[in-house]
Amino acid sequence: MYSQIDSNRRKSTVLISLFIGILALAGYAYGEATGTGSGGLVIALLISVGMTLFSWFFGDSLVLWSSGARQITKKEDFPYLWNMVENLCITTGLPMPAVYVIDDPSPNAFATGRDPKHASVAVTRGLIELLENEELEGVLAHELSHIKNYDIRWMLLVAVLVGALTLIGDMFLRGGFLGRRSSDRDSGNGILVLLGIAFLVLSPIIGQLIKFAISRQREYLADASGALMTRYPQGLASALAKIRDHGVPLQTASRATAHLWIANPFGAHAIGSRAAELFSTHPPIEKRIAALDKMSRAES
Repeated sequence: MYSQIDSNRRKSTVLISLFIGILALAGYAYGEATGTGSGGLVIALLISVGMTLFSWFFGDSLVLWSSGARQITKKEDFPYLWNMVENLCITTGLPMPAVYVIDDPSPNAFATGRDPKHASVAVTRGLIELLENEELEGVLAHELSHIKNYDIRWMLLVAVLVGALTLIGDMFLRGGFLGRRSSDRDSGNGILVLLGIAFLVLSPIIGQLIKFAISRQREYLADASGALMTRYPQGLASALAKIRDHGVPLQTASRATAHLWIANPFGAHAIGSRAAELFSTHPPIEKRIAALDKMSRAES
């Protein structure tokens, strides 16, 4: 489990570093192609940071509201759910998050919040009804691992980078770039300018692919961390298998929040082909179960 956790953390760090490198190259290409220096990159970063700060302070409330989540307390109708979250938090030393239930038959769950002190965990009624105790505990441990690993903060950083890449490409395409550096093209730099144009057009797509790859790595990391938390990988593996076999899409599914859920909210079989997997926020459930089975065998 520790080996899997370390591997996933290294991969996430490499992907973030690659992302920052691509953003720097996009900013340089924009400046060279338009003659504006680093101005376009700075503007794109400022706008992206502003949008991300809004998400930082209000994003979790919007997500919970849009999903129809209802906050519960210890004395209400899901005391065993509350107690399970509380016991896991005591075990790991995490502050108790706010606990929400979503009245939806599709089995799913997510965690949100900018840090452990401002965190929330939401599960659907379908998940509660479908899973046995050790399976539900595995899912909750996965979600608490997202909080413990500061995954929301990671994905906000990714959102800044993706937003900046998209804005740079958009400004470039809308800015009448074709006639701005004609002198450079005439002076023998035409190939470099064309390469820069191609890179700027493709960089938002590259950024999205890296974003999806980071999201998938964070899911693997949360699986491994959750298994370490419960010391029972098979609980989460069994839960994922049931979620996969259930296959009912979430009624409040949204592309904007798909990466938050423990499984693809549009259905566990929504990924399909290998090419489609590149554009998915979640690894195939079969691969996640195989990784958990490997941890279970190593533990035994």
